[in-house]
Amino acid sequence: MSALAPTLFSTAGLLGGYKVARSTGNRHLGGAVLAAAGAAAFRGWKANAGTGTAAALTGVYVLSFGLSHPLAKKIGAWPSVFAVTAATGAASAVLGRDLGKGRGTGR
Repeated sequence: MSALAPTLFSTAGLLGGYKVARSTGNRHLGGAVLAAAGAAAFRGWKANAGTGTAAALTGVYVLSFGLSHPLAKKIGAWPSVFAVTAATGAASAVLGRDLGKGRGTGR
């Protein structure tokens, strides 16, 4: 899988989940978007960087979602979502890449 795909899934999940929840007034629907994108990101991270890294990045994803709530009280809802999305995207781009490419692993 492309190293970019899980980063796109994770950022789309955080941004899209919030947008859906806010636009529809249905927090469960936003949560479903968040969960589906997170599951897709996990699969990509696992394929690219292994199960341990995928689990750690999924933890970052969930933690970012959780931290966006108290942060929103300080800086506003959208700025909070953008901040945690940027942090999650950066972690994904750095840690979630395919470490096997170019190292003779036969992939």
